[in-house]
Amino acid sequence: MLRKDDANRPVQTQVFGNDLLSQLDPDDCLLKLAAVIDWWRFDEEFSQYYSEDKGRPAIPIRRVVGLLILKAYENLSDESVVLAYKRNPYYQAFCGEREFQRVAGCSSTELVHFRQRIGEAGVQMIFAESVRVHGGDAEEGEVHIDSTVQEKNITYPTDSKLAIKIINRLSKLAKAQGLSQRRTYAKEVKGLRLDCRHFRHVKRRAKARRALKRLRTIAHVLIRELRRQLPEAVLAANEETFALYERVLNQKRMDKNKVYSLHEPQVYCIGKGKDHKAYEYGAKASVVSTAKRGIILAAVNHERNIHDSHTLPEVIGKGSVDAAEA
Repeated sequence: MLRKDDANRPVQTQVFGNDLLSQLDPDDCLLKLAAVIDWWRFDEEFSQYYSEDKGRPAIPIRRVVGLLILKAYENLSDESVVLAYKRNPYYQAFCGEREFQRVAGCSSTELVHFRQRIGEAGVQMIFAESVRVHGGDAEEGEVHIDSTVQEKNITYPTDSKLAIKIINRLSKLAKAQGLSQRRTYAKEVKGLRLDCRHFRHVKRRAKARRALKRLRTIAHVLIRELRRQLPEAVLAANEETFALYERVLNQKRMDKNKVYSLHEPQVYCIGKGKDHKAYEYGAKASVVSTAKRGIILAAVNHERNIHDSHTLPEVIGKGSVDAAEA
């Protein structure tokens, strides 16, 4: 509530002036970290992925790299770090801004495109810089190596859920190519989806089993129909996808090397022996950190579910390479 003398006071039209850094705490940890990072190294290395005379102006490399560092530093998602950049002036100063920005620096999708553009080598370069800024603290003679599960962002996999996703994708492909399907099975799939619910109940188990069998039959029918109708060029481009679909539809409950996700088929099931979560779906990851200060020196993602003792040669070799680059 305003007082009477507030009407004669000058109105502050802008929270931050022209110089953003002059109004922030110079002892903040993010500003200190930004002062020791070699940002020019990223500009020189990643500028090769951009063109000066084609397309719209690119987002500054420091801003995107800064968002990726903040994402890992604060353990945020792509969407969360973009929103935090808009709200937090220290995030903007860390990413090289001299004036407060009232809009988001980029979209979360552009972070995905940037990671794909620079590839694994570019991400390793950013990681090596995070090790370099620690200086001599990262040169301890003793390290700790630990393996854990890197969970993937997938829903709990069931055979019926995967079959329904395959049917929807096949119908979408036929529609995109302008093909006229003899039958879409949309209404029947909707009913079969309901029949697959509560498949653990003893009285509904048989009904759910019949529904799953029918879903697999429908998916096979659509695959055969698309193989007959699609042009040869489109069929060749989707041959690996069709092979993946058939593998998913033919796999059994107790099979090894099952596919649990269509968009990330490399995901495997790992039993951790936890009471609250018996199985986790993702990939095994090994982390190397210094014994005293806990500085992460290397991280390796294993494509196969191997024993922890077999991960040592790969992770030790990776740690020595990252240390040499830093």
